[in-house]
Amino acid sequence: MKTQNGQWSKTELQAYILLMCANADNHITPEEIELIRMNVDEMSFEKIYSEFIRDNENDSLDKIGDAIALHEYSHRELDHLKFEMNRIFLSDKKYLLMELNLKKILDNIIY
Repeated sequence: MKTQNGQWSKTELQAYILLMCANADNHITPEEIELIRMNVDEMSFEKIYSEFIRDNENDSLDKIGDAIALHEYSHRELDHLKFEMNRIFLSDKKYLLMELNLKKILDNIIY
């Protein structure tokens, strides 16, 4: 599902962003994985998960910024992405400071 220039598709980008949100507290739970899998196909998830676990936070943010710049998102798509990010953050019923900080960083990159 890569675009012609070798960059991520929107689906792959969404999976990567959601994985980053899930890992904001340095622990990805099975519930978070399930929420992410509900939003992306299995092949995209496996491919992006393999890439995600090899990247550090700075690399991840750089990749997200580069990929966002290549896609045009409608307001509806951005609202949906923001909604899914919040679902991941709140899946454990608490919003930690690390999650809030990542949300602010991603908001600046995405919007």
